[in-house]
Amino acid sequence: MISLNLIPIIFLLVAFLASAVKVLREYERAVVFRLGRVIGAKGPGIIILVPVIDKMVRIDMRTVTLDVPPQDIITKDNVTVKVSAVVYFRVLDSIKAIVDVEDFHFATSQLAQTTLRSTCGQGELDHLLSERDEINEQIQSILDKDTEPWGVKVSKVEIKEIDLPLDMQRAMAKQAEAERERRSKVINAEGEYQAAKRLNEAASIIAENPGALQLRYLQTLQDIAAENNSTTIFPIPIDLFRPFMAKNDG
Repeated sequence: MISLNLIPIIFLLVAFLASAVKVLREYERAVVFRLGRVIGAKGPGIIILVPVIDKMVRIDMRTVTLDVPPQDIITKDNVTVKVSAVVYFRVLDSIKAIVDVEDFHFATSQLAQTTLRSTCGQGELDHLLSERDEINEQIQSILDKDTEPWGVKVSKVEIKEIDLPLDMQRAMAKQAEAERERRSKVINAEGEYQAAKRLNEAASIIAENPGALQLRYLQTLQDIAAENNSTTIFPIPIDLFRPFMAKNDG
């Protein structure tokens, strides 16, 4: 049996191992402080700390998805909109992320909100709606530059939603409807122009060959008869009436 004198020693040994031996996952790093001074970043795997003297702070090195809440933005043409976005970032330097900034996650979140407001407010509404990729790259570049001293890398920024006022939505719907109507009229006019041009060419050909007109008459009769109609139409050339018309004029 274990002596009673050995029980405190075993207890101290277990407590020492529990406080000295740490296991870090593959995506974790530990910033180790010895008597308040940084001695480096360790991990992943098993690391040994000096009890009481060494303290560590765990850092997750995976990519973090930061949801930027809707921000009230006034565009350059004085339109109020709500814009929300999502930011993807990760820690590259764990020591800077702990030593140089109090809370890198909160700091990145606040910086993303202010950058989103300032960047989207510099352009007009049409530019905000049509040039999302350009605005995303601009915001990502600004955030990446400002968070670099914190050891944080912003890899991507995406604008999620742009909420417009109801009055602006109705105005844009009317504008889109007017644009579609304009295009419809242009297409109809272009079709009429092409049809008139083709009819003019056909009339010129028929004028050179009068027999072609009679062939068209016969083809039309054939088309009518093919539909099992009981009515048959016989076209009468207008040339038959010209002698009578000339007699009446005389």
